[in-house]
Amino acid sequence: MAPTLTHPTAVNFVDEQQRPVHADASTYYGGEERFSRSRTYSASFAHGYNPKKAPVFGDEWHQRSRRMSHDEKGSAPRRFLIDVEETIRVVLEQEDTDGDFQISVTDAGPKLMALGTATSNGFKSFDIRGNYMLSNLLQELALARDHGRKRIVLDEARLTENPVDRLSRMIKYSFWNALTRRIDGEGLEIICADPKNRTGRVNPRIYIPHGEPAMAEYYRQVAREKPHLNLDVQVLPPKPDDPVFVKSLNNKPGILALAMQEVDNGKGQKVLKGIPFVVPGARFNELYNWDSYFISLGLLVDGYVNLAKGMVDHFIFEIKHYGKILNGSRSYYLCRTQPPFLTDMALQIYNQLDRSDMEENRRWLKRAIQAAIKEYHTVWVAEPRMDPKTGLSRYRPDGLGIPPETEATHFTHILEPYAQKHGLSVNEFSERYNDGTISEPELDEYFLHDRAVRESGHDTTYRFEKRCANLGTIDLQALLYKYEVDIGTAIREVFDDELELEEDFPLAAFPPSPESYADKSKWERSTSRVQKSEEWFRRAEWRRGVIDKYCWNESKALYFDYDTVQEKQSLYESVTAFWTLWAGCASEEQCWKLISQSLKKFEVLGGLVSGTEESRGKISLDRPNRQWDYPYAWPPHQIMAWVGLERYGYLEDAQRLAYRFLYMMTTAFVDFNGVVPEKFDAVKLSHLVDAEYGNQGIDFKMTSEEAQQQHQQDGPEGSRQESH
Repeated sequence: MAPTLTHPTAVNFVDEQQRPVHADASTYYGGEERFSRSRTYSASFAHGYNPKKAPVFGDEWHQRSRRMSHDEKGSAPRRFLIDVEETIRVVLEQEDTDGDFQISVTDAGPKLMALGTATSNGFKSFDIRGNYMLSNLLQELALARDHGRKRIVLDEARLTENPVDRLSRMIKYSFWNALTRRIDGEGLEIICADPKNRTGRVNPRIYIPHGEPAMAEYYRQVAREKPHLNLDVQVLPPKPDDPVFVKSLNNKPGILALAMQEVDNGKGQKVLKGIPFVVPGARFNELYNWDSYFISLGLLVDGYVNLAKGMVDHFIFEIKHYGKILNGSRSYYLCRTQPPFLTDMALQIYNQLDRSDMEENRRWLKRAIQAAIKEYHTVWVAEPRMDPKTGLSRYRPDGLGIPPETEATHFTHILEPYAQKHGLSVNEFSERYNDGTISEPELDEYFLHDRAVRESGHDTTYRFEKRCANLGTIDLQALLYKYEVDIGTAIREVFDDELELEEDFPLAAFPPSPESYADKSKWERSTSRVQKSEEWFRRAEWRRGVIDKYCWNESKALYFDYDTVQEKQSLYESVTAFWTLWAGCASEEQCWKLISQSLKKFEVLGGLVSGTEESRGKISLDRPNRQWDYPYAWPPHQIMAWVGLERYGYLEDAQRLAYRFLYMMTTAFVDFNGVVPEKFDAVKLSHLVDAEYGNQGIDFKMTSEEAQQQHQQDGPEGSRQESH
């Protein structure tokens, strides 16, 4: 039986607005409900008369005949007249047999439902069948309800839409929109909510960088105008990433201010407004580092160039005021960065900027390249991340004590032996260790590597277990090679082979050596001379030699991380070896060996796994799976490999790998209620991952959080409030 319709007696429900069938939810479900006087037999249905019979199920048969391919089909597009709440109730009651508010292939419902047609005012019905149509129906009903609709006329085409088209449409018109944040007075109530805050204090706190008095006064004004927020506005010292200072903020966590722009408030006055940025998942409210690069690639594909450009503006702001592109824009991340992608991100955006004002475009790119040069010299080729002996850079952030952003019990198993040694509870030991009363060098070493793993973006993996800070990883070397080539290319092609640096900072000695790094007083200053492309190309060529010397393994036809303390390669086989193809630092011969001998080690049904099963080792209760190890596959690893293979001319391999991953992603979207998870088990072709933190993006009711929030935001390029 079709879900009951309830509307005024003797009237028809009509929808005369001609909306595009595949419009975004706010357009499709916007507008008012309308009624007209009824002059058809369907009015009797409005009084409760329903001639249809419910399907009779039993012994796995029912009296509904199957639709056949040669059955007569109507020429007009079919539309359904639906009571939103009642149909949601019936769909969940009949089809959601596991009670998770999703319709998936694991549910044991009949996968069949009759809906009243709009042309008959609900009197006649038509069956919708199958998991995909029913899960799409549930998603559409949830979106309609979110937009305040009680009744809708729903196009069948929205239920049968090609899943690739549907997913692409939802990303373009819903997901980007709902994942956009903005740090200013309007968005603070949402932005300041921090799921990692364990202090018990929930009132928002925002930290303003030193040297931004107008921004500080703006937020103080917000605090005065919105007293219910209890907003705590704090100004950071000139060197906000001092480890002792950052540790002092552990009990005072807060969001970090980001770039703002002056806009007209409509009264002829200039006011500050936050620049929008996109977060990697609905539960996040802060700007993340390497997630933002891959987000920006998608934004450019979908035409949101200004949104991507704004994220680079935030990175420029962070380098200027916080000394680095932060892991995330929270106070506990002030010492930590993540894999560097700024130069490629900026150049890709620059190539898509409006060509009507090329001079302004060049000024924008100049700011981005200047910031990247500062980050390069003061973060990546500066100690402690640089190893002067080899010339390899490492993920090796500063920091003291226990990382405060983890769950309260995350390190209990590590701390318990030390607490017992001192005759203390774990909490007492943690407090004394954090305040420096107790010294434990072995524990210091453990947390050094733990912070490095988080900085690497690959938290966690057995590849980095208790050694990450010592490793010159192949992925970081490839990224820095790309930085050097990109900076040199931009200086030569865009800035007439001369680029002045406006900020004053030390230029790291080149080539690096223990001797040149021992006396930093001899280092040049950034303002002492202009930057030339030749220097950067020389740096890139030198780094290529270092990569070949320390990271390339000819006998194994693969690049490996190099342990700068043990002075040998770490033979964990990582798919990030293929980042060298993305960066262009592999020779044609090395590329051929990678593809012909090593690619097969990582390729499985669903694309590329993070590392090989052999490198990961055996899994047990005492040695559980890690999410960046075999058999898991993540989008960044796929994208970097696709682009790298295409760069070297291996198009068929790139297309095959892309198809594998996108097929797995689309299958999950079709079979599991429109799910778009962060990672997959690529061996089992499943998004049901139980490693460590589970899987983000799968825990929602009826429709994904990204789609649910969409109607609360403005358009992607407009004023809006808002992915590891």
